[in-house]
Amino acid sequence: MPDTSNKIHLKKYSNRRLYDTEKSVYITLNEVAEMVKLGRWVSVTDVDSGDDVTAFTLTQIVMEEAKKKNALLPVPLLHLVIRYGETELSEFFGKYLEKMIKSYLSYKNVADEHFNKWLEMGSTLTGAAPSSFTAENPLQSFFKQFFTPPKPGGETDDEKTPDK
Repeated sequence: MPDTSNKIHLKKYSNRRLYDTEKSVYITLNEVAEMVKLGRWVSVTDVDSGDDVTAFTLTQIVMEEAKKKNALLPVPLLHLVIRYGETELSEFFGKYLEKMIKSYLSYKNVADEHFNKWLEMGSTLTGAAPSSFTAENPLQSFFKQFFTPPKPGGETDDEKTPDK
């Protein structure tokens, strides 16, 4: 269950304007997106009908982002959503997708923390500062070996001969 303690209520008028009831001002979709990014839980109610239009409003934000980047989700996934969205996928979206994304983000944060600790441990062993890599640092040579793109002509540092 999401934390709604930081909730803000917006009103949506027929002219498509959004009204922030907390600050008593009209706001844009971009401002709503910023609120969400900052951790606010947004709810939106249509003034005329009283309907909850939160999902529609948040979907508009997602679509605007997709339009800017010309893609948000892979095309094959979009086809599946359209084809099965009202039937098989509605249960998946309702029950599992949010949990899967939260789980992914949690595991990603743990992996990032472990990786940073590994880097710090490696730099401590070599006497280097955690944020600096020197030629003597074994982690740097490891990363160079596996993550440095090949030089033009397929030449590596080992094969390079000095010019005479």
